[in-house]
Amino acid sequence: MKNEKNAPSGDLVFEGMVSVRALLDAMKSGVSDRRITALLYNEDRQKKKMKEYAFLCHRGQEFGFPVILTPGDEIEKRASGNSHGGVLALCTGRSFPSLLNEHLAEGGFYVMMEGIEDPFNFGYALRSLYASGVDGVILTGGVREGADGTVCRSSAGASERMPLYLASPEECVKLFKMKGYRIVCADLPNSVSVYDADLKKPLLLVVGGEKRGISAPVLEKCDAIVRLDYGRPFDAALSAASAASILAFEVFRQNRG
Repeated sequence: MKNEKNAPSGDLVFEGMVSVRALLDAMKSGVSDRRITALLYNEDRQKKKMKEYAFLCHRGQEFGFPVILTPGDEIEKRASGNSHGGVLALCTGRSFPSLLNEHLAEGGFYVMMEGIEDPFNFGYALRSLYASGVDGVILTGGVREGADGTVCRSSAGASERMPLYLASPEECVKLFKMKGYRIVCADLPNSVSVYDADLKKPLLLVVGGEKRGISAPVLEKCDAIVRLDYGRPFDAALSAASAASILAFEVFRQNRG
């Protein structure tokens, strides 16, 4: 991931306090190697938000980035949206480790996402997956460049707090099977209702994008295929984000306690 819109000197722009708090949490926990290089704070906001400004200055001293009082019009020029609240973080990129080099959680719940390209849809999905307790998300086919800030904002910061890994679909399925995980795909042919399926952990859930869906080699190797039943006839698919949300929280329901 590289340049967000209007980002100077190769820095990515993250907008608003929700994104900034997520960045700080991720740096503190070590879940991400992304770093804030500078934080721009609307100078007109300082007197109204003294505690917030002081908090950011303390975190800047802790993590080694300056907090720069900046005119409001400059903030507007650098922001891509209007929900920044006068706070912008300029950040480095983030590396995504190979799944093959990571230790999988014992009895865990992971999600592999295939073909979800829209950064807003991706962010909405990550928000629900994080809230449902997913241990990590596996990305296939690389990472879309330039959308870090958009994904963070649409995920309410979950994208920075969530462990994210890279792997090909085939090697991902192979690894999880070796670790004793069941592979469950969300699709229609040869499927059972998600509400009748066994979704007990350890589990890898595979969700595909609206356009391409899940690749054939993954479907061939999965242990079960589940579908989402509708409450009325409706000849359209849910968005990948909506489907991922329902599926993940059904996994959470079945594994409560």
